[in-house]
Formats: sequence, C-alpha cells, structure tokens
Amino acid sequence: MKTAYINGIILDGTLDMEPQTGKVIIVQDKKIVAIEDADKADISGAKVIDLNNSYIMPGLINLHAHLPGTGKPSKKPMNLELVCKLITSCELGNRIGCNMVATNVKNALMAGVTTIRSVGGISNYDARVRDDIKMGKRVGPRILTSNTAISVPGGHMAGTFAYAAGNREEAVKLVDKIAESKADFIKLMITGGVMDSDEVGIPGAQLMPDDYIKAACDRAHELGLIVAAHCEGPAGIKAALKNGVDTIEHGAKPDEEMVELFKSTRASQIVTLTPALPYAERFEGMFNLSEAAVHNSAIVVEGMIELAKKNNEQGTRVGLGTDSSCSYATQYGVWRELGYYAKYCNVSNSFALHTGTLVNARIAGIDDITGSIETGKMADMIVTDKNPLEDIRALDDVRMVIFEGTLYDNPEVNKYPEVDGPMNALLD
Repeated sequence: MKTAYINGIILDGTLDMEPQTGKVIIVQDKKIVAIEDADKADISGAKVIDLNNSYIMPGLINLHAHLPGTGKPSKKPMNLELVCKLITSCELGNRIGCNMVATNVKNALMAGVTTIRSVGGISNYDARVRDDIKMGKRVGPRILTSNTAISVPGGHMAGTFAYAAGNREEAVKLVDKIAESKADFIKLMITGGVMDSDEVGIPGAQLMPDDYIKAACDRAHELGLIVAAHCEGPAGIKAALKNGVDTIEHGAKPDEEMVELFKSTRASQIVTLTPALPYAERFEGMFNLSEAAVHNSAIVVEGMIELAKKNNEQGTRVGLGTDSSCSYATQYGVWRELGYYAKYCNVSNSFALHTGTLVNARIAGIDDITGSIETGKMADMIVTDKNPLEDIRALDDVRMVIFEGTLYDNPEVNKYPEVDGPMNALLD
C-alpha cells in the first residue's frame, strides 16, 4: 500500500535542516518513494495520513546500548555474572533472555528509536531478536549487534557481557567465534570502567594489551567487520586508535596526540553522558558508591565532554549513545542524550538532532538506508506535536512512529517516573 503523509512540518535530519512545509511524503514498500510539493503530489490510491501541522523527522538512532536491561535502578546490587551463568545454562533461560531483549527494544521503538546498536550483550540473544524482527516474528527496531564483547581476565564486563581473552591468539579466536554468532561488528573492552577502579583519579586504566587489540582488529577487518572499543582512559584510547579501532565508546580527557590520532585514523567518538551523570550526581539507586567512583565519574564526564568539543572543532565524527541497561539509562531515553549533548557540549538542538539521526547513521555505516528523510531511504520517521529544534523535550512525547513504512499511532511507552524525574531535571 502507498501511504501519503500530508500537512507535516519536515525536519529532514541534515546538518542545516530548516522546517519545511507544503510537502507530501509518499511511502511505499517500506521506503520513501517521493517528497513532493503538496499541490503537485499524486496521492491517488494512497492511504492519507494528515499530520495536522505536527513535526515529522527521522527516527532516533542509539549507537551505544546493552539490551538485556531496562535501566530502572535496582534497590540492591545484582550479581550480574551469576545471572548470566544461570540464564544461559538452559533453553528456558535462553528464551527468557531473548524475551527480555525483545521487550526492551520494542519499548525503545515505541519511544521513537528506530535503530539500536548493541555493544555487548548476553550470548547471541541480540542477534536472535534482530533476526526475529526481520522475519516479522517480533516488533522492534533495526538492531546492529556485537553480541558478546571481548575483554581480558578480570577486565571490564568479563564473564557477563564479554568473553575474556588471555592472549592475542585467544583474542583472534574470539573474534571468529563472535563473527560466527552472526554479529554485525566486534566490541573490545580495552580499559576498565568507573566502577572497576578503586583508586581516586584513575578511571579507565588500560587492561587489554596493544598486541591483543591489533590482532583482534586485524582479524575483524579481514572479516569485513568494524571494531568498537570501550575506552575511559587516555592511554587506552591512544592504544585503540593506534591499533585499528574504528569507534571509541565514551572518551577521556584529550591531549594533542589523541586529537591528532582521531583525525588521522578517521575514527569516531561515541559520547554516552546518560549513564555517567547519575554517578557524578549521586543519584539514589547508584548503590555502594565509593568516593573513588563519584570522583572518577566526574573525570570521565569532563573528559568525554572536552574530547567531544575538540573532535567537533576538527571535524571528527561524534555520535551519541545511552549505555542503556546501566542504572538510570533507559532504552526509551535516547532523546535525553541529545539534550545532554546540546547542553554540556554547547551544540544547538538542530546539531544534536542531526547527530542523533544522520551522523549516527553514517558512523554505523547505514546512512544509505536511514538517518534522514530522503527519497530512496527507509521510511524510519517519528512525529511530534512540538518542535524539537526549539525544545528538545518535544522528543519525549512521540505521537507517531514509522519504522520501515509501518505506522504505530499513539505508541505506548513503559516509562519509569523515578528515572524520568531526576534525569529530566538535569536538562534544566
């Protein structure tokens, strides 16, 4: 069926986007087949959707997510390693795990997130759900996944969302194993994280040796897969860039060498302010926070922001992700990451929306199919009553979601008031 969206105000996702009126968007066979002046558009035989002067824009893209969790803070710490062992120990557990992922990504789609890049999950659940969505067995967004990541013994997320490689040969074998699980890219855990360090002032120490990184990147690139890397310290970022990593997840305080490495390698930085801010602000639910964790969180936040500003200045691509599954980082709160980016990195709402759509699509290598409202691309779009260029909070109330041409009218999102209250307040 052909569908015509009329009387909408188009924000097309491009860098210099301006609200466009008097246009009709025609969708057929999942794609945008035409964008025409209203007085010239042929909408005969089409189902007509009158947007009544609402704003229509590309669907949001989350470049950094973990899909098993909701982001709702727990009242007590969870033994994630034990949970992962139990859930993967039997077929019933595997089904439960896949259903958790499927529920979470459907919630994201209903909030206007039409593409999710998963950077470390349990077993191959993400890929299984991705394939079910493609076959029409489940409702959800486009998923790009690394499945399980690669860490080192005692390293970040080892035994949960990551395998542990004890030497460079094991790192290469794990790349092959992950590729065989139908992953879309490879994820390395090169440094520790905020909660991995007990020493004040040293978050994100490099734990994965350079030769592991190079061997894994070389093998991944041989297989046609890009490599993303968790990096929250300067040494780890430099090692990643020197040895072939394509995207740096998070960031750290830059120096001249780091900035030049980004420029020369053409790697991208993925900013994730959402999970770090609650630590730095000592939110409830961030249980057992040590002074080291609070202090180190502030260092990571400041480093990410400073690096993003430097990268923006020199034209290095900066993308956005939420690190969803972390406490207070919900699957549906992607719009807030755009707001934090605008506020803390001093960019306009227009630039933030452009980043959360077309720039993110370019970094993910899918800008030929999504990320902007253009003829020939997939019909991945969202509709809001208010203009997000004036107030990014407009994205918190999505009236329609269109994913690959399928329309979800007045979508229902399962939200958590105890999360939304304090997280929204950070945008004031």
